Amino acid sequence: MSPRILVVEDERAISEPLAESLAREGFAVEVADTVAGAEQALRRGEPDLILLDVMLPDGDGRDLCREVRRGSDVPIVMLTARGEEIDRVVGLELGADDYVVKPFSARELAARIRAILRRGRPPRRPEGIAVGRVRLEPAARRVTRGDEPLELPPREFDLLHALMRRAGEVVRREELMEEVWDRNWFGSTKTLDVHVAALRKRIEDDPAEPRYITTVRGVGFRFAAADDLVDG
Repeated sequence: MSPRILVVEDERAISEPLAESLAREGFAVEVADTVAGAEQALRRGEPDLILLDVMLPDGDGRDLCREVRRGSDVPIVMLTARGEEIDRVVGLELGADDYVVKPFSARELAARIRAILRRGRPPRRPEGIAVGRVRLEPAARRVTRGDEPLELPPREFDLLHALMRRAGEVVRREELMEEVWDRNWFGSTKTLDVHVAALRKRIEDDPAEPRYITTVRGVGFRFAAADDLVDG
């Protein structure tokens, strides 16, 4: 049987010629132009691979990727017009298998799809970042402190993730604002301090004397490296 590909893309100028090209390459293609449409298609049956656009009219493709990964290891290739490294990193950490930036060659994409399908599906492994008693699992968007699960609002989770990915390094305020909020953010940068303070209340034994998230005055913030926490 032909491998089944679910294309989740709202721009017909892209989805229609892409579907035709993949069909010529021997794939059976179904197209959904919304998150809701993709969810319906997945309920009808799991494809062999998902081509998933990031920006969709009723949601973010990364959220759909996260949701799919909670119960399936179907290969996912993210399609996006954004080529910044952080976008690729986030997509891959959420569980995507590959990341293609528009515009792209349909023939090259077909070759990537075949390579992914040839590799097969690796056994799923729990992935996460652990420093001291704090553990963060990007794909599941789950944080625990010891045995205690922490319910973090989306911005706090993204901020903690940005810091923990670079544990032991000083991350500049500007980098955090651009990564967690948006490079076009026009609000006060004090919102960063508010979110850091909220995180400290959740993960520190004593928020007034933080051990995990420390301030580097005039520069940014640093999440502790494992070696900094002698007693965990």
